[in-house]
Amino acid sequence: MATPGTIGFAILGSGMVANYHRLAITANAEQGARLVAVGHYNPVRFAEISARFGVPCVSQQELLADPAVDVVCICTPSGQHAAQAIAAARAGKHVLVEKPMALSLTDADAMIAACDQASTKLGVALQRRAEPLFRRVYEAIQAGDLGDLTLGVVTLPYYRPQAYYDQAEWRGTWTLDGGGVLMNQGIHLVDLLVWYMGDPITVQAHAGTLYQSIEVEDTLAATLCFPSGAMATIAATTTASPGFPHRLEIYGTGGGIQIEGETVRHWVLADPATATVERPETGPPATAGAGADPRGIAPAGHIAILRDLIHALREDRAPQIDGTEGRRSLAAVLAVYRAAGLSSPG
Repeated sequence: MATPGTIGFAILGSGMVANYHRLAITANAEQGARLVAVGHYNPVRFAEISARFGVPCVSQQELLADPAVDVVCICTPSGQHAAQAIAAARAGKHVLVEKPMALSLTDADAMIAACDQASTKLGVALQRRAEPLFRRVYEAIQAGDLGDLTLGVVTLPYYRPQAYYDQAEWRGTWTLDGGGVLMNQGIHLVDLLVWYMGDPITVQAHAGTLYQSIEVEDTLAATLCFPSGAMATIAATTTASPGFPHRLEIYGTGGGIQIEGETVRHWVLADPATATVERPETGPPATAGAGADPRGIAPAGHIAILRDLIHALREDRAPQIDGTEGRRSLAAVLAVYRAAGLSSPG
């Protein structure tokens, strides 16, 4: 298990998101993180993957049996997360799982229980919460700078061509992707919404597959109501060519914040003199970023999430986004799907 010196990480999966975890491990080398191995299901690809990551590529069974592995980063298709996380916990490994943590609440609960029983940590890579800008928004809300929250707005005008879905058989399927624009792309902003406003108690939604040849939705609109009486809207699509930056807006009786991409557009309080949290500088115009290209995500969030997990191991505390917190955004997405009449496995 992890020692005060080095913490051995292994990555299960070798796709695009696995590279973000590799970068995060490298960036946390001074914290003791080192990449030990990569796991893959296809032995034919072991040599190629090993050369790309610079460490041995092995089977999942070999990876979980390696005593040098303290933490397993699960970067496989979403429908495989639960079984792999449970297997890792039973092997005595800590887990950092990509979003969504699972495709059903039953599986999410089983993951949490497995890690609890094994006394291992479970972290979920909902990395927006670790980014300084979104943390500052949370701090402003908690400090009361926005007064009582009344409205949240999430807009996700993304674009993914058919080739994006065709490059892997699991993409755009209920069984392994678990959903479309909301589960795959939008869950990060849903996670911020529930972090800021709470867990919704009623949901109304409509969804459809308007353009792409996939099983899951490519366009969705929803309204959510929270225990406080506050409301929120979500509008999301992957059909908006060529892709535009997402927007997150939070309003209350004392002011409002509008963020486009990772840039503050407006941070206005009714009484600025009473502000507790300093307003960030207005940045340059937002680019489409992940709205046009899934690789348009900066690695800073993953670096911060992984660093927090290292500190959680050393301090014997829960990660910032543990299984219970990761479950919240999954529950919200599944509630939207139910309201829209979609055939999700959750």
